[in-house]
Amino acid sequence: MIVRLSKCALLLGVAVYFSLVALNNTADYDSNYQFMRHVLMMDSTFPGNHGMWRALRQPWIHTAFYLSVIAWEIVTGVLCWWGAIRLLSLLKAPSSVFQRAKAVAVVGLTLGCLLWFLAFLSVGGEWFLMWQSRVWNGQDAAFRMFTVLAIILLYVTTPEHEANP
Repeated sequence: MIVRLSKCALLLGVAVYFSLVALNNTADYDSNYQFMRHVLMMDSTFPGNHGMWRALRQPWIHTAFYLSVIAWEIVTGVLCWWGAIRLLSLLKAPSSVFQRAKAVAVVGLTLGCLLWFLAFLSVGGEWFLMWQSRVWNGQDAAFRMFTVLAIILLYVTTPEHEANP
């Protein structure tokens, strides 16, 4: 039971985290929008780099990117809330039932991993060369969050073993 409770607690932690991230990105819209805008414009990458043709300077594209990230965070948070609540409701269920009920949580955690790995590390970090920026570089935070979420995903998906009666 303690292993199941710990998995639920970690899922609830992830749900709270994504709820706060989405709240911060909407409540302090401009601060976080500026990060997205500068990464997409590549205006603080190395001078004269040959990747500048990738830069996006249209404000409507910055807004679309930013709103899609916020939507991604909200969906991830909702799925993690749903997954945690579902698992809590099945704490005493047989192992096979509990294992199957993890699907929603697995989708939520996977979306969270993809946000940090695909959107920030791959697209932001490599396509828009965010790694070259001293000011607008979120790679350390993205790597940290990807790693935390991936570890939680691995832990949650590990089957629990029922005790022999």
